[in-house]
Amino acid sequence: MPAPLSIIIPALNAAEDLPLCLASLMPGLSADLVREVILVDGNSSDATRVIAEDAGARIISTDRRERAHQLRLGGEAARGAWLLFLHADTALSRDWAERVHAHIDQRADKAASFTLAFRSDHPMARRVAARANWRARRLGLPYGDQGLLISRQLYDAIGGYHDTPFMEDVEIVRALGRARLAHLSAQARTSAVKYEAEGWRRRSWRNAWLIARVLLGADPAKLVRRRP
Repeated sequence: MPAPLSIIIPALNAAEDLPLCLASLMPGLSADLVREVILVDGNSSDATRVIAEDAGARIISTDRRERAHQLRLGGEAARGAWLLFLHADTALSRDWAERVHAHIDQRADKAASFTLAFRSDHPMARRVAARANWRARRLGLPYGDQGLLISRQLYDAIGGYHDTPFMEDVEIVRALGRARLAHLSAQARTSAVKYEAEGWRRRSWRNAWLIARVLLGADPAKLVRRRP
């Protein structure tokens, strides 16, 4: 019987973070949990493809750079009974395979996200992550940085990722609903580069404002055109 999990990683010029992301998947490979790793590359100009190929990943190329489109392509191509969508700048904690295996065995009717952490020593890193984890647990609205584990059956039932230009993570968890979304204790440790460049408070409030606009019915296509 083949391993159950297909891991889909959308990428664009991700050579700096991708090695750590791929290395973090080793516990799942060792546990015979991972069937395949699929990297969907948006025509990167750096070593992203070479790094992924050297690691044994299956490469899908596209000229489109929208993350939602890349996620959708990866989901369509995946052969596993379970899918794990993971950003290229995110590395999972060593206990992730154990937590995923337990979820597959015990809560097959639910999707799941990981506990967010930032790879940063900034005092705001833990505070922002704590707010995101509270939102994921209480409101069923995890960030895409927290990954999404979902069975093929449930993914197909909700129509998968749509070709939206923005906020694809919000759209898909809204389609799932809070009752069909669990929160795993294993960590998704993501890059803090954008927060540190833009400012922790400024980016946090901007993200919150954009999510609120989407939840109130704003068109993501219009929001993405207005983003700074």
